Amino acid sequence: MRYLVAVLCIVSSLPLAAQETVYSYAEAKARMLSKSKSLRVADADVAIARHEQGKARALWWPHVQANGLYAHLSERVEVRQPLSRFTDLAKDYVQRIFPSEQLITGLLDRVGEHTLSFPLLPQDIASVELTAEWVAFSGGKRWYADKMARRMADVAEVSRHQVADAEQVLLVERYYGLVLALQTEQVCHNRYEALLKHYRDAQRLESVGMIDKAARLFAQVNMEEALREWNRAQSAIQTAQIALKQQLGMADSALTITPTSPLFVNLQLPELQLFIDAMRSNNPALGTLRVEELMARDKLRMDQGGYLPDVALFGKQTLYAHGLPSNLLPRTIVGVGFTWNLFDGLERESQIAQTRLAKQSLAWSREEAEGELAVAVAELYATLQRTCDEVKVLDTSIALNEELVRMRRIAFAEGMATSAEVIDAENALSEVYLARLAAYYAYDVGLANLLALCGMTEEFGEYIR
Repeated sequence: MRYLVAVLCIVSSLPLAAQETVYSYAEAKARMLSKSKSLRVADADVAIARHEQGKARALWWPHVQANGLYAHLSERVEVRQPLSRFTDLAKDYVQRIFPSEQLITGLLDRVGEHTLSFPLLPQDIASVELTAEWVAFSGGKRWYADKMARRMADVAEVSRHQVADAEQVLLVERYYGLVLALQTEQVCHNRYEALLKHYRDAQRLESVGMIDKAARLFAQVNMEEALREWNRAQSAIQTAQIALKQQLGMADSALTITPTSPLFVNLQLPELQLFIDAMRSNNPALGTLRVEELMARDKLRMDQGGYLPDVALFGKQTLYAHGLPSNLLPRTIVGVGFTWNLFDGLERESQIAQTRLAKQSLAWSREEAEGELAVAVAELYATLQRTCDEVKVLDTSIALNEELVRMRRIAFAEGMATSAEVIDAENALSEVYLARLAAYYAYDVGLANLLALCGMTEEFGEYIR
């Protein structure tokens, strides 16, 4: 019976164990990259741009079409010629030679009353034709259209990189937000346990008359406030869990995520100029503006090609024909043709001026964005350095407050310190712990944003190590 109870206890504990899953930051990132719907949308945009590039490349190839036709005509197509045109001439000739001749002229009059008809097409006609056309020269428009399509694919790639950076920054906020919530809950729990122990000591000292009731009530109020803070910290964990599970594609799962990568701070950072140089080279927003500027340049050259004619080769081969004589419709036709827009009401000139202004505007936008991003990088870098300095000060403050709490506890137990002094020391220690956790979290999020501005989000793992 005891064995059966043990087995039932083990089986009942299995579902509870299965409700927890452990993720390091690298594992969470890998899952996020595979589950992110934003990245799927960006991948689809890249594929669409690639197919658009394929459409532009199709302009280099000849276009071949097969055409079929069947028609029923209400009448036959024919040529009709009255015979009187010829008999009148013959009558004039006969009368000049034989003025009194009646028999021949009578016969010619009878013949002239009729009409001679020559059929050209029957009432039912059908044909199957193969036509081909190839643009041999387009004034450069085809070349620059192909380049613009390639640049559109590059823009889609850069946008996809930008989406990936934003997703990773959000992952850092939510993953380390959960770590922060868990460690904050632990600090609040420790403070509650310490104040609960102090409250029990206060009850004991009140019972022997060493402290008054007000001191015991003061300890009780602070203990209950610490309990409320602990409950709020537990609620924050649930919120952080929901946010992280949503990004990892686990919104409908009952699993609880346990992060294993702790908050961290790098007390030494590379030089600021390295980050600024990386931003100028790798920032996705600047990359998009550069590609758009190149596209505007290609568009300008394509518009200028509108002054030149389009020359095309064409051919047609009739594969099957019914009722269509070859002498009226040749079975094979080849040739060359051109289209040249000589005057369009100055539309080309306006288009070229518009494109030139757009190109200049993009250049100005890129230069201004580069300057603003350099300022943002410098500000984030300075914030990270201040955070590192703050962490050093907080580490010293923690050592000081831990020693102060130890001394106050001993003094209170011996009646040499008041309850308020012990509680103040406990609260001060907890506040310093929480301030250090907040500084660590601010550093991690700030570092992720800095690396995203510099196009270096993949190096975040190196800073963790």
